[in-house]
Amino acid sequence: MPVDLSHEPRVAELAERTAQFVREVVVPEEERFGGVAAAGGDAMRTRLQSAAKQAGLFAPHVSPEYGGHGLDMRGRAAVFEETGWSLFGPLALNIAAPDEGNMHLLEAVASPAQKETYLRPLAQGEIRSCFAMTEPAPGAGSDPAALSTMARRVAGGWRIDGRKWFITGADGAAFAICMARTSGDPGDRGGATMFLVDAANPGMKIVRHIDTLDESMYGGHCEVVFDNCVVPDEAVLGEVDKGYDYAQVRLGPARMTHCMRWLGIARRAQEIALARASERRLFGSRLGDLGMVQGMIADSEIDLAAARALTLQACWELDNGGSGAQSTGIAKAFTAEAVWRVVDRSVQICGALGISGDVLLGRFLREIRPFRIYDGPTETHRWAIARRALRRAAGSAR
Repeated sequence: MPVDLSHEPRVAELAERTAQFVREVVVPEEERFGGVAAAGGDAMRTRLQSAAKQAGLFAPHVSPEYGGHGLDMRGRAAVFEETGWSLFGPLALNIAAPDEGNMHLLEAVASPAQKETYLRPLAQGEIRSCFAMTEPAPGAGSDPAALSTMARRVAGGWRIDGRKWFITGADGAAFAICMARTSGDPGDRGGATMFLVDAANPGMKIVRHIDTLDESMYGGHCEVVFDNCVVPDEAVLGEVDKGYDYAQVRLGPARMTHCMRWLGIARRAQEIALARASERRLFGSRLGDLGMVQGMIADSEIDLAAARALTLQACWELDNGGSGAQSTGIAKAFTAEAVWRVVDRSVQICGALGISGDVLLGRFLREIRPFRIYDGPTETHRWAIARRALRRAAGSAR
């Protein structure tokens, strides 16, 4: 059967217009201000999102019912990569983490009333959100089953108690999707439930911003305490004790959209390195004529192509109803390491310029590095990939 890797015309056209918009509208903002806070915070977000709406590019992943383009995962791959050319690009098109993943989850799981209350304003950029799952040790992290935040039934609803940290976007979020244990004990593979918690709830408090390498995640990475946080029964997202199942609905696609966005930054880093290698002269020739530099350029081209192919394969599986557990794990593990290598090589090729503030490579390096940890560290994915392969081999032997 022939394999066609081209995108349908409407997706290709949307990706092309996105690339132009990001380069002409978004990149100048990024180069002028550097960080999100310096660019004006929420005022900058509103300004860029308004421009994206006027350009007809806003929310490409959301269904038309909620104002988006309704792209499937393969369509998102083309558009999100172009958006990722700038650190501000995903924010401009309303596809930044964690909001993009939360929209995907809410479309799949939320009730009609919850969609109107939470999904519609989120998809339109009127509010932001966060996803509260990760906990300080010994709580949930690489092992979600270690979940220790508890939710107990009270009159008319639930009381949530626990501590979360590295909750991206919590500062300024209108609501959180909080994962809490409703049955069993930490270490059990079931018994989790998702709750929609409004930021105005007095039982949910941000206690600090965690200082991290990266700065482009809007709303920071926060430590959040749920203390006697009472929510009504209507706050349950989906069904009680089905939280781990819903987490897979969100996490597989979210891993892939991270890969798509960071591929954009890696491509931009490679372009900066190529420009430098083409113009810089030393030892009587161009930098790009040196064999060692050519080797680095070639390795980066290979990393970019392989990461894109693995991401598309995983997206194809998700679009066709597959679990995507193995393919998304492989794609995430490879892409996280590959984009790091590409940006790191670009810094090296550019030499002193690469570590200066005259180009953004140093910033890209800081932003890329945490991707090897969040959404599952590379080592955890490799462990899970090997376990699945061994189970498959054992099944074949039987």
